[in-house]
Formats: sequence, structure tokens, C-alpha cells
Amino acid sequence: MAKTMKQQRQAGFLMAKIRQVGERIFVRKLKECGIEINPAQGRIMFALWQGDGVSINTLAKKTQLWKSTLTSMLDRLEEMGYVRRRRSRKDRRKILIYRTEKDRVMEKRYVQVSQEMTVLYYEGFSAGEISRFEQDLKRILNNLTTFETRLK
Repeated sequence: MAKTMKQQRQAGFLMAKIRQVGERIFVRKLKECGIEINPAQGRIMFALWQGDGVSINTLAKKTQLWKSTLTSMLDRLEEMGYVRRRRSRKDRRKILIYRTEKDRVMEKRYVQVSQEMTVLYYEGFSAGEISRFEQDLKRILNNLTTFETRLK
């Protein structure tokens, strides 16, 4: 017997809607704080906040962005003064990505807005519900990345 529309699972659809609405709110909050980067660029900066001076390959793995997409986003972030590229001293063929002072100033405000978003996302959730939800999201991400790896 075919499933009716109500019986079909909607995880992908709901995640896409949550992302769209969440991103609109996040962008508005960033602008209110005078932050000119978008959430996708923020994901790159967040990865660099964990440790900069990394290669584009490493950054692509951390952000799960395609290298071509990442390169164009890095071009824009460099034009805006948030990152700089330098050749590796150990391997002159490698280009490493570094943070700038402008980024260091912006980081605190960006993290504050991110924390506000986290509070908004989890309003009404217990600590246990949050932990379980995040575990489930990690499982979904693992399922998808494992599948994607098999496609390559």
C-alpha cells in the first residue's frame, strides 16, 4: 500500500526550512551588530578560529565546502580584509589561510550572535533533549557523508 503524504518522513524538507528561516534571522542579527559577512563565510571563519594557518584542502574538509566554492569565498573574505593567503615555508606549493586583525575584532561579536541563535533554537528544550537531538543530527550527517564518500 502506498504511503499517504502524512505518513512520509519530512526530515530533509524540515531541515531545509529551518536553515532558511534561521539564516534569515542570523543575517539580520549580524547586520544589527555591524558584521558584514554572511553565514556561509562565517562557517569558514569559525573553522579558522579553531586554528588558522591551514591549507585550502584542510579548510575544505572542516567546512565541507567544495574547493571551488571555498576558493571564491576566500577571495571575497580576503578582499574584505578578514583573511590573508601566504605560501607555506615548508612546502612552497601550498597556500595557507590566516586570520587578520579585522577578523579577531569581529570574532567576539559573531560568537555572541551565534550564541543568541543557539538560545533561540533550543528555547523550551531540556538539556537531555538537546543532547539527544545533537546526537541524532551527528548520525544523520555521518550517514550523508559516508554515502557521499562512496560516490567519489
